[in-house]
Amino acid sequence: MSELLIYINGEFVPQAEAKVSVYDHGFLYGDGVFEGIRAYNGRVFKLQEHVDRIFDSAKAIAMEIPLSKEEMSEAILETLRKNNLRDAYIRPIVSRGNGDLGLDPRKCEKPNVIIIAQGWGAMYGDLYEVGLTGISVAIRRNAPDALSPNIKSLNYLNNILAKIEANEKGGDEAIFLDNNGFVSEGSGDNIFIVKNNKVYTPYTINNLKGITRATAIELLAEMGYETVETNLGLFDLYTADEIFVTGTAAESAPLVKLDGRHIGTGKPGTLTMKMVEAFEYITQNTGTPIYE
Repeated sequence: MSELLIYINGEFVPQAEAKVSVYDHGFLYGDGVFEGIRAYNGRVFKLQEHVDRIFDSAKAIAMEIPLSKEEMSEAILETLRKNNLRDAYIRPIVSRGNGDLGLDPRKCEKPNVIIIAQGWGAMYGDLYEVGLTGISVAIRRNAPDALSPNIKSLNYLNNILAKIEANEKGGDEAIFLDNNGFVSEGSGDNIFIVKNNKVYTPYTINNLKGITRATAIELLAEMGYETVETNLGLFDLYTADEIFVTGTAAESAPLVKLDGRHIGTGKPGTLTMKMVEAFEYITQNTGTPIYE
């Protein structure tokens, strides 16, 4: 397998040579934004929505991306072409750029734009068929008035700490609560529950505005299910008939056990599996063509 080529500020360099300065504020302080995007069957799924979101994240931290949205989209597609990829995970990154050891972002000359694309399979392997085990973690999701979870920033330490706790307790995924005790999201995905044939999901004020989440809501509507956005507590999750999580990397996956409690029958539910199948179909058959 040939070495991957990485996009850095308009140039493509071999993976081993893809470097940023130690004075980059993204490295020093997590000062920057990123996206996770998937390509399936020669198409990039929801490319425009992902590009819009990285620009929204940048605007929220008062950083101007030195590309237009059209140029960013084309750079993503060209990175896939350079690496001859049809099924891939794509990671665009925009850091504040090179500065000094101080915090002041005005010292950074220009944002650095990096795009990584590599082959990618099913993140949870055979767990899509048997279901994930979740752990509600003690660490709370970043408060919206401190660091909004809507910003997909390079500082993901909150998420990593949750993942560490879930790992230590034997879970496949962490379930965050916010400071009010409401269910927020997983360490890398949004949460849906099914109860009495109705679907519920938390508001996005305390979790990421997931593009796969929005897709799931559209697919559920096509199936005849309205998704109700509401505050949820752990009680609602423990007593749900079904739980599934959604995310770009995770796709749509069933969660069948939480904090030692079986969810519903303890097996992936009927609606959940319909969602898994519907999501697989839409990702395989829609998107922005890479090679046309």
